[in-house]
Amino acid sequence: MSSVQQRKGSSGRPSGTDGSDFSYRMVVDSRYQKVAKGKKRLGFLILGQVLSLIIASGLLFLSTPQGKELDRFAILSISTGLLSVLLGEIGRRKSKMGALRLYTSISTISVIWSVARIVNGDVYPKVMQQNLAGLTSFELVEAVRVFLSVLLQVFVIVTTLGLVQNMSPKRDS
Repeated sequence: MSSVQQRKGSSGRPSGTDGSDFSYRMVVDSRYQKVAKGKKRLGFLILGQVLSLIIASGLLFLSTPQGKELDRFAILSISTGLLSVLLGEIGRRKSKMGALRLYTSISTISVIWSVARIVNGDVYPKVMQQNLAGLTSFELVEAVRVFLSVLLQVFVIVTTLGLVQNMSPKRDS
């Protein structure tokens, strides 16, 4: 009998086992499974942030009349957003907790600046007075983008906190 035939029994199971050895097999700790799921979810959230920043950049350039200076506050918000996305991707890929914490902080600041830009600009008073007809298409897209960015940021914070918590080594009391 060849060695291959010895290993394969009639049921396809290696010889010498009756299937009751399952309790001795290695099991991946649920913490590591949660980290893998969190990293995957964070990847999608970062992609959403990148798309939002691309839209913001496009709106900034398209809505600024020729010869007029670009809105520095918008440039600052987009720049910090890009920096945070880079930190988030590095932290996600290399499991760097410090980079993930910094990513969450900087991306939150970037979203707050976007909200402040909407509130201090012409869009907020028009929306509050329910004068949506007075909004330009650029202003409407920007308002929706910022609203969705705020929602996205909530998911980013929750996901990153869970990810960092599951990455942290267990402490024995």
